[in-house]
Amino acid sequence: MKSLGVIFDMDGVLVNSYRAHLASWQRSAMELGEQMTEPQFASVFGRTSPDIIRDLWGRDLGDAQLAAWDDRKEAAYREILQADFPEMDGASELLGALHAAGFALAIGSSGPPENVELVMRCLHGAEHIAATVNGRQVTRGKPDPQVFLAAAEKLGIAPGACAVVEDAPAGIEAARRAGMAAIALTGTAPRDVLARRAHLVVDSLCQLTAEIVSDLILARDE
Repeated sequence: MKSLGVIFDMDGVLVNSYRAHLASWQRSAMELGEQMTEPQFASVFGRTSPDIIRDLWGRDLGDAQLAAWDDRKEAAYREILQADFPEMDGASELLGALHAAGFALAIGSSGPPENVELVMRCLHGAEHIAATVNGRQVTRGKPDPQVFLAAAEKLGIAPGACAVVEDAPAGIEAARRAGMAAIALTGTAPRDVLARRAHLVVDSLCQLTAEIVSDLILARDE
């Protein structure tokens, strides 16, 4: 069998970080006289923080102001997350099973490097992850495929031999544009929205096996 890879989005896939991100957005927005509603948050989840800030509040912000707001928000997120690390159900087991089956594993995240480093320290099974790409290593956020293509390149695996596990429509679209098998995990977005572009939709990582992922990737070569 040819070499295969699986690239995981981080937030909402390996880490059940939805509430931590929402709380950190609400805290940082309030400090600056703005607000973040849950519907607003749900509509932008999965995109980079600078893109979210520009779209919602900061079209006229200078680069320094934008960076300061982004840093404040992400620091609040890490503080909340580290206090009670919410590993996604089935994440460590899936990582171990894929590694044992010979898959090369990576994280492709829109988050900053400090967030990825925190998850790599706290997540059981993180030792099986061979490569990571964070939001500061790319210039274009999802749905652009750059982050997933960079992860595949780090793994030394052809994009067409990779699957992506994502929870956000923007990430599913990025996976499709990268030419990869797109596996959607429900929770952040409704199943019917994810199913529009995903090759497979699951309700839990516990539903995925190495055989299912392999068959999904290889079927697309036929």
